[in-house]
Amino acid sequence: QTNGDYSDAIHIKAPLGTPILSANDGEVAYAGNELKGYGNIIIVKHNNGWLSIYGYCDTMKVKVKDKVSKGQTIGTVGQTGDINEPQLYFSIRKGRVVMDPMKYLSN
Repeated sequence: QTNGDYSDAIHIKAPLGTPILSANDGEVAYAGNELKGYGNIIIVKHNNGWLSIYGYCDTMKVKVKDKVSKGQTIGTVGQTGDINEPQLYFSIRKGRVVMDPMKYLSN
């Protein structure tokens, strides 16, 4: 970023309260606000070591160990964490390796 900060995710601007949908089937590995800077964050564990991460949530509609389906509403877009306008932090990881989310999203 222009200020020297680095982000390993995409930031999707959206109106406050917009539903956040799970990228794929999985199980909620984390739902809380203890990761500095991300506000309310949800981490979903998918098959074969894949993770999807959703930060800055206004509401979290899931809890740890909940099973989720692809396209299921898991939260809403917020303005929590270190941001100044509503948006979604979205990241995909394969194990510890950060992947480019744009290569895996459709429409």
